[in-house]
Amino acid sequence: MSVPNIVFILCDDLGVNDLNCYGREDHNTPNLDRLARQGTRFTSAYASQAICSASRAGLLTGLNPARLHLTTFLPGRKDMDTQRVLHPEITMHIPLSTPTLPKYLKSAGYKTGFVGKWHVGDQPGPKEHGFDVVIDGQPHNSIPSETEGGKSEYLMTSQAIGFIEENQSEPFALYLGHHTPHITYDAKPHLIEKNAGAFEPVYAALIETLDDTIGLIMQKLDDLNLSDNTIFVFTSDNGGLHVPEGGHDRVTHNTPFRAGKGYTYEGGQRVPLIVRWPGHIPEGRVIDTPINNTGWVPTLMELAGAALPEGLDGESFAGGLLGGEIPEKPIYWHFPHYTNQGGRPSGAMRDGDWLLIERYDEDKVELYDLSRDIGEREDLSAQKPGKTTEMVSALSAWRDEVDVQFNRPNPDCDEAAFQRCYIEMDPSEFDPLTADEVAWQGISEWRNRMDKAKRLS
Repeated sequence: MSVPNIVFILCDDLGVNDLNCYGREDHNTPNLDRLARQGTRFTSAYASQAICSASRAGLLTGLNPARLHLTTFLPGRKDMDTQRVLHPEITMHIPLSTPTLPKYLKSAGYKTGFVGKWHVGDQPGPKEHGFDVVIDGQPHNSIPSETEGGKSEYLMTSQAIGFIEENQSEPFALYLGHHTPHITYDAKPHLIEKNAGAFEPVYAALIETLDDTIGLIMQKLDDLNLSDNTIFVFTSDNGGLHVPEGGHDRVTHNTPFRAGKGYTYEGGQRVPLIVRWPGHIPEGRVIDTPINNTGWVPTLMELAGAALPEGLDGESFAGGLLGGEIPEKPIYWHFPHYTNQGGRPSGAMRDGDWLLIERYDEDKVELYDLSRDIGEREDLSAQKPGKTTEMVSALSAWRDEVDVQFNRPNPDCDEAAFQRCYIEMDPSEFDPLTADEVAWQGISEWRNRMDKAKRLS
């Protein structure tokens, strides 16, 4: 068997339910739906953090972001008077001493190419971390036209296709980091009109544009007779944005999952994941077993027939992709940050059907049974003290093992401002899909309060 090519496409804030094949009936994604039919779709794929830079660092290194001390977006949210605790000082890049996916793939004989968004530190950048060809610096936003979308989708796709064409005669690994659908955004006017009945027409048009560009890459692989020998991965860095932000009153919803980007609830951490490799990965399969994006380094190395790296947090799920079963293992998160989306410092653990969330700015834990409460509405911590204690202990032991950074009390906290931003209205409970006029007014007022928070430095 020849060494398979790899096309890895990572979107920016694409929610787990943003594709038609995941049940989003008001979004048009025919190419991605076809990719799912031709491959395997995951329904419990998780980001290693519910926010961009940290999740990308976990994916690229196979290490938990907590171990890297890179636990939020770069450069991070400033400390505010609304916080009960202060953010830890994070690492601002992946150190060169930490091997990343492109270096592992180069060692396995791949020509490696990077296009698009990096966002895990300017220096060292993708070139220093092992990509042979680096095409970055594309504008996050573009002016929609006959030939371009609102997030430079067609420019980046043409660059990605160019890399594929130039390296078709040797094993190649392409990493395409789309800016889509991160705010702020715009889309082609005719697609906005076409999607007028969607939850958010501009967002729906943006998703349709993204889907069209995925189709262009799929067609190019077909034209070059490369599809059968190419592992094609499509996923996102974190969940979709469920609250107003950046001038967008509504963006998307993650219903039935709770909250979204920036939260340790399911809406923030579950991501879409589709993987195709004809003749190797089963067609039309749906896998519900939880997996974490820290597993991509060992998984791709195993699929390539290369030696598995040692000392990683992520575990390979290659056997499951190829038709076997994926062993269920606990998944841990450490997110010691307040976020622009209203998330609060917390840790989380998934163990089977159980999800535990531990607050870091108050003495509180929450326990949910995802098998019967996928929306995380019924906290069972008081009813299940044994399970709660067991998972709290496991999460604490894991934090000690990876040497996490902890928060410190904020001596300048304005408790009244904290209450207004996080308690009087809990933004994690806001569901855009079912919200009435009163709820929308409430979340708009909450956004204004968050935006007016006072920086401490």
